Amino acid sequence: MEKKKYYVNIGTQEISQIPYGANTEFVIEATDEEIFLLREKFNEIHDADMSAFVRAHIPYMPYHNDPQNDKYDSGMKGVYQMIYNLADSETKKAMDEENIGREF
Repeated sequence: MEKKKYYVNIGTQEISQIPYGANTEFVIEATDEEIFLLREKFNEIHDADMSAFVRAHIPYMPYHNDPQNDKYDSGMKGVYQMIYNLADSETKKAMDEENIGREF
């Protein structure tokens, strides 16, 4: 399958082939299937974030004993790892300099 260039913003969970605004945070080269998998990871993070939001209103449950937050954290690590694996050379270099995405 042919790889295409995509622009990814983790904060907004945006994946686009058109660079505009703040969506050029990460540049990756991916197949349609890889983009589908990345979108699935973003959806999982969104679901975990909503669960953590609901849980946050229960004052007696500390953060470190919260499976929703663990799921969110795990999902974020997976997203960064996938972006690192698909990153173009310039993005990968920038991620290496910031120690992002390696060895999660």
